[in-house]
Amino acid sequence: MADEEQNYVEILDEEGNVTRCEIYDVIDMDGKTYAMLLPLGEDENDDDSEVIVMEYIEEGDDGYFQNIEDDEEFQKVCDYIQSLDDEDEEEIED
Repeated sequence: MADEEQNYVEILDEEGNVTRCEIYDVIDMDGKTYAMLLPLGEDENDDDSEVIVMEYIEEGDDGYFQNIEDDEEFQKVCDYIQSLDDEDEEEIED
């Protein structure tokens, strides 16, 4: 049960609303860690589902999620994630 709880996080948006999300995937890129978060109730197989991409910061024993403020960095992370999705699709086709 403890491991199952660790797969979920609550994030706070700019208006103060709390969204409970499943940690869908975690990637390391350029020395940083990023998480793809899927809001509960969304279906990862649905093309219209909203995936939230955030940077994961570890400080000692604690960790937290942070918005990616730099547009260029955000786009680079999204492009990398898309390239991983494309590779997965190619493997399925083979």
